[in-house]
Amino acid sequence: MSTAHIRNFCIIAHIDHGKSTLADRLLEETGTISTKAMKNQVLDDMDLERERGITIKSHPIQMLYTHSDQQTYTLNLIDTPGHVDFTYEVSRSLAACEGALLLVDASQGVEAQTVSNTYLAIENDLVIVPIINKTDLPSARIEEVRKQITDLIGCDAGEILSVSAKTGVGIAEVFDAIIDRIPAPDNRSDQPTRALIFDSMYDNYRGAIPYVRVFDGVIRPGTTARFFTHHQQYEITEVGHFVMKHVPARELSSGDVGYVIANIRDVEHIQAGDTLTIKQNQAAESLPGYKKMKPMVFSGLYPADSDDYEQLRQALDKLRLNDASILYEPETSEALGFGFRCGFLGLLHMEIIQERLEREFDLTLVTTSPNVRYQVKLKDQSLIEIDTPAKLPPPGDIEEIREPFVSAEIITPTDYIGGIMTLCQKKRGIYMNTHYLSTDKAQLNYQLPLAEILFDFFDKLKSISRGYASLDYHFTDYRVGNLKKLEILIHGEPVDALSSICHSEDAYHRGVAMCSKLKQLIPRQMFDVAIQASLGTKIISRSTVKALKKNVTAKCYGGDISRKRKLWEKQKEGKKRMKMIGKVEIPQEALLAVLQVENN
Repeated sequence: MSTAHIRNFCIIAHIDHGKSTLADRLLEETGTISTKAMKNQVLDDMDLERERGITIKSHPIQMLYTHSDQQTYTLNLIDTPGHVDFTYEVSRSLAACEGALLLVDASQGVEAQTVSNTYLAIENDLVIVPIINKTDLPSARIEEVRKQITDLIGCDAGEILSVSAKTGVGIAEVFDAIIDRIPAPDNRSDQPTRALIFDSMYDNYRGAIPYVRVFDGVIRPGTTARFFTHHQQYEITEVGHFVMKHVPARELSSGDVGYVIANIRDVEHIQAGDTLTIKQNQAAESLPGYKKMKPMVFSGLYPADSDDYEQLRQALDKLRLNDASILYEPETSEALGFGFRCGFLGLLHMEIIQERLEREFDLTLVTTSPNVRYQVKLKDQSLIEIDTPAKLPPPGDIEEIREPFVSAEIITPTDYIGGIMTLCQKKRGIYMNTHYLSTDKAQLNYQLPLAEILFDFFDKLKSISRGYASLDYHFTDYRVGNLKKLEILIHGEPVDALSSICHSEDAYHRGVAMCSKLKQLIPRQMFDVAIQASLGTKIISRSTVKALKKNVTAKCYGGDISRKRKLWEKQKEGKKRMKMIGKVEIPQEALLAVLQVENN
């Protein structure tokens, strides 16, 4: 087939603006899926996606559409996530496309992730087709939203389509726009073969399967695949396209999107962003790939049963094929044993990965409180990076600690500006500017410490704005802060899983709150358990879990009081010995106390 009849595109939008529903209508209209097999969010094949109503993974699929010119076109769609934590998935999808459908909710209008994803598409030189969705809603503000879109991308108002993905109104115009506006890929089948790996998955029987967009040349079964990041070679046994499942094909040529099976058993040999070439028609240079994302949130993942450590390692290896933004390295904790220090793009990303590990690989995990990565300048002028408080050097060796700052963009109805600005100031935010998108919608720009927005910022933002505000942020730089390490000691021993790095203004209040919370969560022992919060060598708060008391005098029904005193002294000596050698078991709820303190 000529590349003139191929269109590669993705759908980008803010969360819950109707991407998956529009994809459903496109699949239905092209007959890719039968009416009997049709269900809502058909591309969201993970239980988690259906339960939460969000797209977590990008989903490639091929459709055949007969246009009004009687030509049949091959449409390769890649459905993308909308939450800020999954921007990496969006960037990978954009690298494989020539165009993007920009979807905006007619009642919500332009939101934070709409702006962010639009800029990503512009950076990738994609043709943008703006679409207003949910026009059938009584609360739809079509003209107002049309003006917001023209201000955002500078297009003519007549170029913006109005559709209702739920009812199917305007879907024919969407197909026309895809074919007429989005350019066909260049036909470079005669060039040395180069294909960009934009995703991958692991099959227990067929090994690691890379998902590729072929830019140059042709990939056929029987040829030998080579990768630019390593020198391994694999014989290709099957290539094919994505319909509702993998459909084998004779070849993948320039412009095609598909999969390659080569019995690759070592999951580390497939890396998202790498270039696949063919030994028989080898390219000299790799494709530019796409910008790699740096993890923003770090947390420890430990198996509840220490025997599952190797199983957890294999699970992380396989999951990284499917989500290349995860970083992990082995870590040992005195309280939790052997595990991994993992890097995530945000809190939702961390939560989703933990749930996927538990569900897909049948693991029971213990997680530590999330942290950000700090830069520490030592007195010998060297600079180190730490992603856990346990790695912080002694206070005497530290000259300064730098914390990561992000540029946050908040889009909100104007009624809630005051409350949101107060929230940002409490979180040590630096006000930049306000831009009014319309008479009743504003864009606030702040610079905020990443550690301050980790835990409850998004929840409080939604609470203040009654759910109408949206947040997007990206890393800017590291800045010097008055930061201290807050340690929690239980029974005189520091617990690394409960330690945190916080601003000195918050340290005392957080220490008091942690001690009172842990007092409720740690079960009573046969001896008093002291819970202390310390800053360096200074104890700033203490609470005590009182000992369980056994009534040793129950058998004494009378006689002299000295009989009872003798038993009480004996009990006292026993408790003293127990306190010296006793160990305190800390439940998982107590290890998550840091998060609960933040949410109060």
